[in-house]
Amino acid sequence: MELFFMSLTTGIMVGGIYALVALGWVLIYKCSGVLNLAMGELTLIGAYVTYSFYNAGIPFVLAVFLTLLVGIVLGFLTERIFLDKLIGEPILAVIMVTVGLSFFLKGLIGYIWGSDTRVFEPAVFEIEPITLGVLKISPVYLWSFILAIVLLVIFMCFFKYTRWGLSMQATADDETAALSLGVSARFVYSAAWAIAFMSAGVGGALLGNINGINISVGYLGLLVLPAVVLGGLNSVPGAIVGGILIGLLQNFSGTYLDQYFPGGVKEIVPFVFMAIFLLFKPYGLWGWERIERV
Repeated sequence: MELFFMSLTTGIMVGGIYALVALGWVLIYKCSGVLNLAMGELTLIGAYVTYSFYNAGIPFVLAVFLTLLVGIVLGFLTERIFLDKLIGEPILAVIMVTVGLSFFLKGLIGYIWGSDTRVFEPAVFEIEPITLGVLKISPVYLWSFILAIVLLVIFMCFFKYTRWGLSMQATADDETAALSLGVSARFVYSAAWAIAFMSAGVGGALLGNINGINISVGYLGLLVLPAVVLGGLNSVPGAIVGGILIGLLQNFSGTYLDQYFPGGVKEIVPFVFMAIFLLFKPYGLWGWERIERV
C-alpha cells in the first residue's frame, strides 16, 4: 500500500505539470483548430531559458517569472513571423509549418545550448524527502506541483475575468461573431501562442528540475498529447484532468509493469491508452462533438 500511495501522489504531482503544458496545446487548437506539433520544443526552450537565468545567479522563482516574460515575446514573434500570413489557409498547411518550426527550434536550441545534459546547480529544491505519514514525497515534485497549480489558477482567472481572456474564448467559440463585435483575430492568435510559450516553458522548467535538461524534455512535451486528447482538444478543464490522469497512468504503469515489460513501458502506455480511448470517445471527455448535416 505504501508503494501504491507513493505512485498515486507522484502521479498527481507530475500530472499537474503535464496539465500546464497541455494548456498550451488546447489554447492554440481552440483559437485556430491547429495541432501545434512544435510544443515539445516550446517546452524545451522554457527549460533552457529558466536554466540560463538561474545559472546567472537569479533566484528560481524570479527566473520562472522572467521565463514567462520571454515566453510572451517569443510567442508573439513566432506567430507574427511564421503563422500570421497563414490565417484563412488550410489547416494542414499550418500544421506542416509547426512541424518545420519544431525542427528549426530544435536546431536553434542545439546551436545555443548544445546537447549535453544540464542540471540546476545549486539544487533548487531540497533532496531530503518530506514525510507525511507513510508517504515520502520529494520536495521537487511537491513544489513543482504547487507552482503548476498556482499558474493554472492564474490562467483560468485570466480567461474568465479579463477582457483579453474573454476575447480569446469568444473567438474560439465563434470566430465570425467575435470579429463582428470588434475582436481582433490576429491579436487572439498571437496571444494564444504567447500563453502557449508561457505555460509550456514553465512546465519545461519544472520537468527540468526533476530529470535534468536535455532533448528528452522536448519529448515529455509531446508525451502530454494523450492528456490533451483524453480531456478534449478544446477543453481547458479537460487539459487539467487529462494531465493528471496521464501522470497517474504513467506512474502506475512504471511501478507495476516495468518489472514484467522492461524498456520504458511507462512512456508507451499513455499512447496505447489514447489509441484505445479514441475508439470509444473520439472527442475526449469534454471535447466539442461536431455534427454536420447534409
